[in-house]
Amino acid sequence: MDVELLAIGAGPSNLGLAVALEELAPDLAASSLLIDRNPSIEWQSGMLMPWATSQVSFLKDLVTQRDPSSRFSFLNHLYETGRLDEFVNMSTFTPYRVEFTEYLRWVAESLTSVRIQLGTECRAVRARRDDSGAVTGWVTSLADGTTITSRYLVYGGSREPNIPPELAGLPKERVIHSTQYRHRVAELSGDLPYRVAVLGSSQSAAEMFRALRDDLPDSDITWLMRSIGLSSDQSSKFTNEMYYPSFVDEFYDAPPEAREQILRELYRTNYSVVTPPMLEHLYADLYLDRFQERTDRRLVTMVDITSAHEAGDELVLELTDRRTGAVTELRRDLIFLGTGFDTRMPRLVRDLASDLGLDRIDVTRQYRLDLDADSTGTSNGTTNLAGSTAACYLQGVNEETHGISDSLLSVLAQRSEEICRDILAHRERIPAAAVSANGSAAL
Repeated sequence: MDVELLAIGAGPSNLGLAVALEELAPDLAASSLLIDRNPSIEWQSGMLMPWATSQVSFLKDLVTQRDPSSRFSFLNHLYETGRLDEFVNMSTFTPYRVEFTEYLRWVAESLTSVRIQLGTECRAVRARRDDSGAVTGWVTSLADGTTITSRYLVYGGSREPNIPPELAGLPKERVIHSTQYRHRVAELSGDLPYRVAVLGSSQSAAEMFRALRDDLPDSDITWLMRSIGLSSDQSSKFTNEMYYPSFVDEFYDAPPEAREQILRELYRTNYSVVTPPMLEHLYADLYLDRFQERTDRRLVTMVDITSAHEAGDELVLELTDRRTGAVTELRRDLIFLGTGFDTRMPRLVRDLASDLGLDRIDVTRQYRLDLDADSTGTSNGTTNLAGSTAACYLQGVNEETHGISDSLLSVLAQRSEEICRDILAHRERIPAAAVSANGSAAL
């Protein structure tokens, strides 16, 4: 298959791009394809508990901050599905996660030009070059052995789950990351009294701890964390201004040391914290547990997992108390990880950078991968990236250069337009008619 634009991942980022393409570049939209390995469109599929809500306003949907009059808005979705009155009556800015997923599916079904191909897993991407070494496009290899070629490539997938190295040797079927929670718990028997450990002090860990009460009600659940206790997110209306799309310019233009300081100061507004409503719910549950003298659900704070191994049918965790240095063992059947994501670029992007011979992965303000003309190390020993006629864009993985909001819904509507317009400008500079039969540009 050959398309002009291939977008990997059919989550909010690339669905937002698809909408921008249909509204701003209909001719390009007609030759664009989104692929996703999942058989259906779901948002944070592993954590789609029926009571879980979004942590950002519904106004931060795929389009509203770019074009409030767009037919692809969340409010129009509610109107067209007959649920606007009920949502207004809820008096909330944060919809349930399951209904935001329904919104994403509705958007996907409402597209008229951009195609979406689900159940399609991407295994690798490499550059396509002409005889001079200039990159003229991308070859994406799929799990079924087929390939898709494209001139433009947009990566909109997530980062890989973070698995603590101390747990790397444990059986994968007994260590469950939050991204797999809902699917993996459904495979377990809810009647068995499992011994469970939950790791982490984040919102995802908190949601799993709450969900396990219903999903594995007879189980013994120990929640382990390195911190002294659970903390509320430190966001306010003042810090939330750092999540504005307009703040991206200010952050991108700042020197590297200033960016690092900003990210450090904003870290607790998004990471290793729990929302105030969830904290209230958790504390009330634990209060009632103590009142009822239940000891099968508990928090253990200020401990490090210093090693882990399998002994017979048990997972043995070695816990080191951070206050006293005392070492104890905790024997469990299952471990649930609310440990977030690997901070490195996703493997697919790192492998592509290696194929391009890039020493580092940099993107422009418009999220375009910087094809450094001085890079070396391509597969045939030659490179001419300065003459490239193709472009690659990265969505949701540019926090170091574009700010803490990059992986969230907060900026994706505006980002979609910026990427779309950058592609249109690139096409205008190097139109398709100027590309020769072997893919090189007639500049």
